[in-house]
Amino acid sequence: MRVGFAGLGHMGLPMATRLADHGLTLTVWNRTASRAAPLAARGVPVAGSPAALAAGSDVLITMLADGQAAREVWSALLPACRPGCTGVDMSTTGPSAAREIAAEAARHGADFLDAPVSGSTALAEQGTLTTMAGGPAEVFERVRPVLAALTTRQVHLGPAGAGAAMKLAVNIMIAATNQAVAEALALAADAGITPASAYDTLAASAVASPFLGYKRDAYLADDAPVAFTTALMAKDLELALSLAGHAGLALPVATAARRSLADACAAGYADADFACVARLLRVGVRDAHATS
Repeated sequence: MRVGFAGLGHMGLPMATRLADHGLTLTVWNRTASRAAPLAARGVPVAGSPAALAAGSDVLITMLADGQAAREVWSALLPACRPGCTGVDMSTTGPSAAREIAAEAARHGADFLDAPVSGSTALAEQGTLTTMAGGPAEVFERVRPVLAALTTRQVHLGPAGAGAAMKLAVNIMIAATNQAVAEALALAADAGITPASAYDTLAASAVASPFLGYKRDAYLADDAPVAFTTALMAKDLELALSLAGHAGLALPVATAARRSLADACAAGYADADFACVARLLRVGVRDAHATS
């Protein structure tokens, strides 16, 4: 099975590297060609265009920034797809874009899954992400061995768009947790408790979770690697709230989290890890003490 992978960003590069580590016949493409250099150095072929990638692949996987990028790349991939090709978009696009791409794939005689992932860049490197898929069940089972090279759990949730919708639901929980951690650390700081002591107490308490386990450095170290940017998390909440609006759902916690993320972006932290919300609140605590 020949696999083509497009999109070698923070998540895409370690994911494509996992496919290479599993010995799959892999070709990659990225809009900025230099991002493919680590894989090219290992002998992985780099396609010169999306069409060239599609023409030589049985399974096409994309990991892109947003729905607009996904639409653009798939519009270039699908006309060049081989007969019987399967497309898998692992980006966070929202269900509307996922269904649009699935319909376009069908017009070109290709199968399609929306299969976004949950997890950080560290989990991508380890292959311990979770993927949540929407699309035909038989297509999901056909490509599951490829998905298993990237993830430890593969969940089929329903028709086209179901995976994309579930990813937004997951990211509501992550953004809400991020906001709660930030506020808890700020309250602890106001009582004179160090951020490290407060965080480790949270991680050992009833609210302990895998998220708290792997995000410690992001909350406590200013120079921690960026796993997921504030701008991208804000984008995902915009998608979730738009979807909720169409359904007539009020999501007050997600709305509050989006407001904090938007404030962080406005303060110049758009490209920082979204855990920066906690640092901004701690700065607010220090400023309040300085002026009191």
